[in-house]
Amino acid sequence: MPRAYPQKPEAVYLFGTCLIDLTYPDAGIAAIRMVEREGVRVIFPQDQTCCGQPAYNSGFSEEARRVAWQQVQTFSKPHPILVPSGSCGGMMSKHYEHLFHDDPRLPEVQRFSERIFEWSEFMINVLKVELEDHGPPIRVTWHTSCHAKREMGLGDEPKQLLRQLRNVELLELEREYECCGFGGTFAVKQPQLSAAMVQDKVTDVCNTGAECLLSADCGCLMNIAGAIEHEGHPVQSKHLAHFLWERTSNQGTL
Repeated sequence: MPRAYPQKPEAVYLFGTCLIDLTYPDAGIAAIRMVEREGVRVIFPQDQTCCGQPAYNSGFSEEARRVAWQQVQTFSKPHPILVPSGSCGGMMSKHYEHLFHDDPRLPEVQRFSERIFEWSEFMINVLKVELEDHGPPIRVTWHTSCHAKREMGLGDEPKQLLRQLRNVELLELEREYECCGFGGTFAVKQPQLSAAMVQDKVTDVCNTGAECLLSADCGCLMNIAGAIEHEGHPVQSKHLAHFLWERTSNQGTL
């Protein structure tokens, strides 16, 4: 069943994610600024923490439950919660319910999970943004994260945003929906397999002739960009929100 989207709200929350906090802060700032530009107030709770996915994936359910409950309490008002990451968004929208399946707090957790939106789907389906490109011509390609596609059910909303930019040529990536090999703890537990998977992804990216790789998940970006840099390929990488802000803002770079 297609998801029912709310009317344009007066305010939203932004869940920052660990990797945005530690490695891609410009993506978080850009995500906030683009929403604010549409006349919506963005609330960034200072008490937010990790979504709990590393603990959950490693079998530490009780620890993950404590972290998850912290988020439910922190994002307590009934505003939509925007997440610029399919991985964290998938955890909070799909797996919190499993964590609390036998817990009396389950109804509150379910109400929380229903308010989770991947950032780009909210920009297209709720805010209905119309973008004007101010940047020079550039060729880009797009990687879809596993969690965004398979857990959150994200469609082509990111590409819809990119196709609004007149000077951006979007080159299709072969095997776009295949995993890049990161998978959080997977890259640690299966390093050789992970390395082989990201090598395939780098080859596909370079074969497009794109100047820049884009994704909406920082885990994928960090993994693929690291391999690209290690091999010395002249391909940039950016989070979707960061790229869109730079292209559409008269203020230029962050």
